[in-house]
Amino acid sequence: MKIFNFHLMPYADVDLDAIDRHGSAWVDFSNKHYDPVKGAELYNRYLDEMEYADQLGFDGVVLNEHHQTAYGLMPTPGVLAGALARSVKRAKVAILGRALPLLNNPLQVAEEFAILDNVTRGRFIAGFVRGIGAEYHAMGINPAESQERFAEAHELIIRAWTQPGPFEYVGKHYDFRYVNPWPVPYQKPHPPIWIPSQGSGSTIRWAAKMRYTYCQTLSPIGMVAKFFQLYRDEAEKAGYQASPDQLAWSNTIYVAETDEKAIREARPHLEALVNRLLLMSSPTLLPPGYTNVESLKAIRAKRSMSRTQTIEGLMEAGVVIVGSPNTVREKLAAYQDLAGFNTILTKTQFGTMSAAMTRANQAAIAEEVIPHFRDRLPQPRSVTSVAAE
Repeated sequence: MKIFNFHLMPYADVDLDAIDRHGSAWVDFSNKHYDPVKGAELYNRYLDEMEYADQLGFDGVVLNEHHQTAYGLMPTPGVLAGALARSVKRAKVAILGRALPLLNNPLQVAEEFAILDNVTRGRFIAGFVRGIGAEYHAMGINPAESQERFAEAHELIIRAWTQPGPFEYVGKHYDFRYVNPWPVPYQKPHPPIWIPSQGSGSTIRWAAKMRYTYCQTLSPIGMVAKFFQLYRDEAEKAGYQASPDQLAWSNTIYVAETDEKAIREARPHLEALVNRLLLMSSPTLLPPGYTNVESLKAIRAKRSMSRTQTIEGLMEAGVVIVGSPNTVREKLAAYQDLAGFNTILTKTQFGTMSAAMTRANQAAIAEEVIPHFRDRLPQPRSVTSVAAE
């Protein structure tokens, strides 16, 4: 199994009571609550933590993109990936991913990602997403055009990476007389492409058709297993057998000496993440026109838990893994066998967690978890057999 360190880079010094009073940390939560002095410290701390993950032996470091929120301070992840491209010496550097429909010029991402691929000498992973509904409010983009804009932007970027220029591109949303980017990617034909999703059926089917790695975002493990099975089924329809390496689960792990200590230490930070930083209204997350009815039902089912979530509930659902080294190893092995993935994108820092706790957690995962899974592959098991345990 490959284990990546995924960082949300939250504004960990946020006033949680202010979020409660406002109702959400997204889009219209005033930036008067952002202190640039504290923010500067956080950015440098978080980059240090990513570099530390490389030194500890994590297989990669992962960034993502969100706008106008205290949940994550990465509106332009390429800037931060550029800072890591030279300082991270061994691990892969992944952006999961750029929200293509929000772009007015997708060629800038083709250029940006090609630079990162060159600087890392082929250790870069390109992630493409449509972006969650909140981004469309933040960026003033019509969510009903999301899928069309994504398809055109993706096509343009792939052609820019693989087709010698100059050539002309004329689409409904993007029109370029000259497509001729310098540089082109280091990896051929282009960097690996990973597609994260909350569980959109259409996204899973498309990722399988394109043979891209599919990344399931924070979800109960039972749903993760079902989404990954859909990917495998779609791969068979496309004429190939999906590899476990094409399935990645974005999860959260916290390790301490005992189960009780791990739960006690992780509780305030994890519950702050899910109940304050992550919380948003359905209209903000799913604006009209953003997704089809089938995907809307799947996403709402995933969000059907109570407004106030507890660490115990998240653990029971298999959304997070918190405990002693032995507990974490047992749970992760069982979940790998259930869902059939061979990559995890693990948040080692979450919510309001301090630098000291984050580094201790990173070191514990590196010492107590990574070595046990380095050569482990998923062992086939049925969903019903695990549910019955």
